[in-house]
Formats: sequence, C-alpha cells, structure tokens
Amino acid sequence: MQLDSITLPDDLLWINEFDWNPVEQSQERTLTGALLIQEQSKQYGRPIELSGGQDAGWVTRSTVASLLTLSETVNNVMTLTLPDLRQFSVIFDRTSGSPVEAQQILPFAFPDDNYQYSLTLRLLTVEPPAA
Repeated sequence: MQLDSITLPDDLLWINEFDWNPVEQSQERTLTGALLIQEQSKQYGRPIELSGGQDAGWVTRSTVASLLTLSETVNNVMTLTLPDLRQFSVIFDRTSGSPVEAQQILPFAFPDDNYQYSLTLRLLTVEPPAA
C-alpha cells in the first residue's frame, strides 16, 4: 500500500469502506403537503479510514513522522494505492480530529526511528488534479 511515496503496511484495513452512500438525497414538503425528493450521485468526498487497531498495520516511528510532515501541507492531493491496486486521489480528513493517529505498541520513553506504532489514517477522496 502506498500514500504518495510513503509505503504503508498491506494489513491496514479500510474500516469504513462500506459505510458510505454514493447517493445524496434531500426531502422537502410543499405547502400542499406533497413530498419532493431529489437525488444525485456524489462525485467525491468518500471517507477512507485505514487502521489495523493494535493487532495489525504497524509502522515505524519514522513512517509516522513522514506522515505527520505530509499532513502539514495544505491542499495536498495525494495518490493512495491499495494492495488490490485500486487508486484514489485523496487529501487528509481533518474534520474529526487528527488525520494521523499513532500509538506505541509497547510504551517506551525513548523510542528510536524503528520503534513500532499502531496507525490510523483518515482520508477523503477528491477530484484528481488536472494533468
């Protein structure tokens, strides 16, 4: 799995893959009491949350640092490539807290760059950048 040039473990799970509805619907009542329904396909904005919990998807401290640095760039459209080779143009989803969460697998006061962390990434699909 890749997020731009950062290699991620293939056992990170897309934990909200089937929680998204690709159709937006609005309902409104008229003055006569009739129900007006409008539907339209969503084009972008699908959330992608990748996590392995405490049991899988571990990354090194240096990978976490690279992801945090990448997350500091405003309006950065990245390419996410999943292990099954599906690709998405994504940005970090900053709406529900930190887009990059990492916790040490075993607490240690002075971890080096190879120390292992569990990882959660929150992304949103966006329109691919113009070529």
